[in-house]
Amino acid sequence: MRETVTASELDLALANALQLRPRASWSELAPLLGVTAGTLARRWERLTGEGLAWVYAAPGREFSRNRCSAFVLLRCLPGDRTRLMAELSALPEAVTIELTGHGSADLLLDVLAPDLTALTRFLGEKLDRMPGIVSVTCLFTTSLYVEGSRWRLRSLAPAQLTALGSPSAARGEPAGTVPLDAVDRALLRELVRDGRLGLAELAERTATSPATVRRRLRRLTDSSVLTFRCDIASALAGHPVPVSLLGQVPARDIGTTHRTLAALPECRLVAAVTGPANIFVTLWVHDLGDIQRRETALCARLPTLTVTDRIVGLHTVKRMGHLLDDEGRRVGVQPISPW
Repeated sequence: MRETVTASELDLALANALQLRPRASWSELAPLLGVTAGTLARRWERLTGEGLAWVYAAPGREFSRNRCSAFVLLRCLPGDRTRLMAELSALPEAVTIELTGHGSADLLLDVLAPDLTALTRFLGEKLDRMPGIVSVTCLFTTSLYVEGSRWRLRSLAPAQLTALGSPSAARGEPAGTVPLDAVDRALLRELVRDGRLGLAELAERTATSPATVRRRLRRLTDSSVLTFRCDIASALAGHPVPVSLLGQVPARDIGTTHRTLAALPECRLVAAVTGPANIFVTLWVHDLGDIQRRETALCARLPTLTVTDRIVGLHTVKRMGHLLDDEGRRVGVQPISPW
């Protein structure tokens, strides 16, 4: 059994700084955090070694515009849930898997695919062939307003946040699907495992030069093909309770609704989806009692919002390709390749 996590203020500040600047050098961050670069390097090695924090590349805004994603709710036979979680974790399309405490869904999947045809194959050829699945409900994402890289630990002082600055935005709006060649894909394969790999190491692993790696990374980030994010174990975040709310709102109010939801500190994700409910939002709340309080407050601020379902997460088995234990610590990687 693992010992209790005791994160220092420096650990939390470091994780928060890397949420804002995932690939910043230790020498850049050291003066802001009041320690040496060597201290930060050792702290980060410990955090990653214990599975408490990790940096990786994830699909950027270009994905939500030009490719295909969905939330899939599965009902399964009670005796088959453990086996199904293991089998689903091996599938690259199922980037996030959550065991839920929910009457109409036992497992919640976040599925990413390069196009609708690939997503259809996943639903029909892979899920349909898995014994133990009783029903499949697919909510296609029509717009993704907020995703997990926007969530913050909020451990830094205002002066430190100012010094770090806002994360750099993409330079332009991608007009269509950005073509990826063999070098791009090789870089993505490495970066979904470890987003802090240096230019020299990336060049060695992809049989190219550091200058080429620098240019390719700039192109991939500027075009929003990828974004870098720092994730942390739930133990480091104070054991929040993940809850996903399905809601129905008139089309005219979707913009106001998503802006209100996105401004909440506990908001992890906001998406417009197909089906009777057209809003899907994931919150990290303090405890089970907080779910009703948050919902009550939200409905007071958004009078046209009707919450139609509440899905409480019991255990996140996989998050964006990273395998987690019951404490939310990273214990392995099943690389995703939605591009």
